Amino acid sequence: MTENHVDRRNFLKKSALASAGATLAFGFEEKALLARAEEAPTASSPQGASKDFPMGKLGDLNVSRVICGGNLISGFAHSRDLIYVSPLLKQYFTDEKVCETLELCEEHGINTAILRYDQNTLRIINKYWNEWGGQIQWICQAKLKENDLTSELFGAIDAGAKAVYIHGGVGDDFVQQGKVDLLGKAIEQVKKSGVMCGIAGHMLESVQAYEKADVGADFYMKTINSKKYWSAGPMPRNDSVWAETPEETIAFMKTVKKPWIGYKVLGAGAIHPSEGFQYAFENGADFICVGMFDFQITEDTIIARKIFSENLKRERAWFA
Repeated sequence: MTENHVDRRNFLKKSALASAGATLAFGFEEKALLARAEEAPTASSPQGASKDFPMGKLGDLNVSRVICGGNLISGFAHSRDLIYVSPLLKQYFTDEKVCETLELCEEHGINTAILRYDQNTLRIINKYWNEWGGQIQWICQAKLKENDLTSELFGAIDAGAKAVYIHGGVGDDFVQQGKVDLLGKAIEQVKKSGVMCGIAGHMLESVQAYEKADVGADFYMKTINSKKYWSAGPMPRNDSVWAETPEETIAFMKTVKKPWIGYKVLGAGAIHPSEGFQYAFENGADFICVGMFDFQITEDTIIARKIFSENLKRERAWFA
């Protein structure tokens, strides 16, 4: 991290505080947010923070229990019916802001990010590694097609990804189309290269199908949160989406003897991290993938440390 990065960050922090004091509103939502902020833990310098952050293993990889998610960085937000949120994110997350966010993650102990495979990601991750001196590990979310099972997966590996996995929406679609065998073929080809390959799924039915077909995934990503927010499908289109309950996911995942990365643990920002993190870890997730703005990283990592410093009421064995 260069001295200019430090000076600029200190300036931004002071500016943000001054701006907040000058523009506070007093509506219901603002009061709720202020109450949450007052309850949140405070932090001083993150010096030494990376040394005591809870860690686990994905194969030979040493991975922080909290993984930085990449949807916000890539300008994708599950914003219900709000149409301006994704464009707003793309304006906020400039290349420099993405690098600052990844740098803050590393300073606070998060050593891994899950980022999609596209040219935007390749440009920024290379800038972060080569120009900023960053070392964050990249687990790549990749898509595949029936006539092209591995281009993105191997493209990510060639670009420096330490592990890869098949996008949850793709996995869900292939299961619905009765093409689970193709997922297994893609995973098999990747694993022959010596790189870990996992697969995601929004629907519990998908993970059940992966297990039944023994697709050979090294790890799974499965949604988990107490509010059932998008836990059974990519879009809450109708009441049938809620046929799957969190309890069903928890019960089935107890039978799965592979690392589980939980995602959507905060229900697209509807659940406070202190509740969402606790729920996911206590109910079986070995890691959680969390999209974070730069100003949320300090609080999120403090909460994660606190959870792991106490006795988790967990029944599922740790598989990572």
